[in-house]
Amino acid sequence: MPKVLISDKLSPEAAQIFRDRGIEVDVKPGLSKDELIAIIGGYDGLAIRSNTKVTPDILAEAKNLKVVGRAGIGVDNVDLPAATARGVVVMNTPFGNSVTTAEHAIAMMMALVRQIPQANASTHAGKWEKSKFMGTEITGKTLGVVGCGNIGSIVANRGKGLQMKVIAYDPFLTEARAEELGVEKVELAELLKRADIVTLHTPLTDQTRNIIDAKALKAMKKGARIVNCARGGLVDEAALKAALDEGHIAGAALDVFLEEPAKANVLFGDEKVIATPHLGASTTEAQEMVALQVAEQMSDYLLTGAVVNAVNMPSISADEAPRLKPFVELAEKLGLFAGQLTETGITEVQLEYEGTVAEMNTKPMTAAALMGLLKPQLEDVNMVSAPVIAKERGLKVQETKRAQGGIFETYIRLSITTESQTRSVAGTIYSSGQMRIIQIKGINMDAELGPHMLYVTNQDKPGFIGALGTLLGQAGINIATFNLGRAKSGGDAIALIEVDQPVPVDVLAKIRALPHVVRAQTLKF
Repeated sequence: MPKVLISDKLSPEAAQIFRDRGIEVDVKPGLSKDELIAIIGGYDGLAIRSNTKVTPDILAEAKNLKVVGRAGIGVDNVDLPAATARGVVVMNTPFGNSVTTAEHAIAMMMALVRQIPQANASTHAGKWEKSKFMGTEITGKTLGVVGCGNIGSIVANRGKGLQMKVIAYDPFLTEARAEELGVEKVELAELLKRADIVTLHTPLTDQTRNIIDAKALKAMKKGARIVNCARGGLVDEAALKAALDEGHIAGAALDVFLEEPAKANVLFGDEKVIATPHLGASTTEAQEMVALQVAEQMSDYLLTGAVVNAVNMPSISADEAPRLKPFVELAEKLGLFAGQLTETGITEVQLEYEGTVAEMNTKPMTAAALMGLLKPQLEDVNMVSAPVIAKERGLKVQETKRAQGGIFETYIRLSITTESQTRSVAGTIYSSGQMRIIQIKGINMDAELGPHMLYVTNQDKPGFIGALGTLLGQAGINIATFNLGRAKSGGDAIALIEVDQPVPVDVLAKIRALPHVVRAQTLKF
């Protein structure tokens, strides 16, 4: 009989689910690290929330552990590489908190425009400052939703119910999905210019860090307000403080901060700021839901081998895993390649499987490709959630399978259609197990992918390669591999270069300024 330890406070119903499924369960919240290390070896599953830290030394003693289940979204408290190395599946419940978080954002917005916390404190103090707390109606106002995924779309729906005009910015939101939601899709610059209230619902990634910075704040209309119940770091807190002091921004409601727990912050004490201690997911219903979900998922895995909402492994059987693994990795890399080069909304994703790979279970490969494609914008995406997120954003995903028809025994081609163009990238696995990029935008090449890459499109003119190599050399950047391809002599060409360290922003700017360069972009794998 499998045995599970619940080491954080979960609903009693979660323990009952394990028992009803025939799984032995111990409930021991509040264990110290040493206490957990001493007993973890006796358990097949570990159910946690956020207090338990699943570290490498704990995993080293977890001789029988097969699955860790996190009741909630974030798995920052689990060492994923260490868990993966030991063959421990890590699951989360990515969608259980969506409604609760969206409702908190709406509550914060309402409190902000009517100054409810400030008026409450004043009234309790016996001041009766009725004229001081003049509010603003939200009916007819424009709500700008930045990030229109699972939570953002719920906020948009609630905003419409409050008779607001809703506009949305999301690189992955298609026109069809926007129409279905009843929102107007706009670019970020237009959203900032038009919105009376800007609400953020995007993960924190390299692309979204400080998305609301001094420049963005200046672009917002005078008297606009900001709500952030997503992630700390999306808003430049010092810049927001300056905009509030200047009177350009009327107020801000924040549930998240750059540093948490936030015991001190530049925005604390400002009467124009409403702050809550990361309460977005804190409702009885949400906490109950994620606890029950994680118990069901862990039970399914321990009893049947079914994998649901895993963040560190694909949903594939043990028999398939050895053959599928290299192709799953290739599909993810193709997705990452395309995702890092895509700046406009994606409408369609096409995956072509040719040769022996077409005879395999392609579902995990497609999920891996979508994960890679979405990851530059959605850092927390995994192979299970990626297809769901793609569907939420209205992405049309198609698979094509066919027998070998070219010189390669097998390959995968990923094509994405955006609002402005279609681009593709193809790759294969050699018999030696090596992964190769064999075609980009119809241009043939034979390129390896390393951790740090430089992608350059240019006109095929004499002197370009020398100029690029000289510039990198002068910057002290060593070239590991240099791969070239062109459509025809004098036409479009591509250089895909592996370098030993990241290319700095100033060097990238110099590359873009070289004659004949059409585009230059750094890539990370």
